[in-house]
Amino acid sequence: MSIITLTTDFGLKDHSVAAVKGALYSEIKEAMIVDISHLISPFDIIEAAYVIKNAYYNFPEGSVHIIGVDSELTPENKHIAVYLDGHYFICANNGIVSLIASEIRPDKIVEINIHRALETNFTVLDVFVKVAGHILRGGTLEVIGKPIQTLKQLKYIEPQVNSSENQIIGHVVYIDNFGNVVTNIKKAFFESLVKGRSYVISARHVEFKMVYDSYSEAVNFDAPPNKRESSGKKLALFNSSGYLELAIYKSNPDTSGGASTLFGLEVMDTITINFL
Repeated sequence: MSIITLTTDFGLKDHSVAAVKGALYSEIKEAMIVDISHLISPFDIIEAAYVIKNAYYNFPEGSVHIIGVDSELTPENKHIAVYLDGHYFICANNGIVSLIASEIRPDKIVEINIHRALETNFTVLDVFVKVAGHILRGGTLEVIGKPIQTLKQLKYIEPQVNSSENQIIGHVVYIDNFGNVVTNIKKAFFESLVKGRSYVISARHVEFKMVYDSYSEAVNFDAPPNKRESSGKKLALFNSSGYLELAIYKSNPDTSGGASTLFGLEVMDTITINFL
């Protein structure tokens, strides 16, 4: 089965997504195309990396993942194809793969060099589609690119720990559809430092002194419904991807608001955990 995923900042109003899918079907008629997201904020590499990193490994090995975020070819933004963790990624060398591969070393990286053979002003449609077709027909990466050893690195979103190991400084990296705020602090990282200590999580004017493992864990279902403090309750939890998340239980950003608006938090805002 030929699986190709698409992650872009194209949105759903314009023709771009349909044009790419049409080109892929013309290239590989039996392809199965899966949309990861087309609602990535424009040029937001950090947001795109979070979404892709937490989605790709659920697909079968050998899947090809096209990333159309900040993908315009420039002298400083070359195109690459990467074989990583049994999957292929086609994107620009803009730092996004370094974020996806922060814990895994890529097996192979090539800088795509087929541009002169194509007439294009829409690189995802033309170049990335051709590369995906080549890979899914069993072609090697060296045929469509020059092997390189290094990727552009983005390192500034890693959480930091002070010298006394009594404070973690993290950042907001993603805001989900419910307005919940996802940080770059992973559960394993937190647990390696907490060591039985109590703690306070601070984000602007709000504080949390407990972290749950699920949304419903924050609700006392033994209490009568009118005394459960459920809808609208603020909570911190480790989400399904293992990241610390600040949330409002059953929030609706379109009506009552979500954690992002109610807490006044945006991407790259600081989150601190102080161990007591």
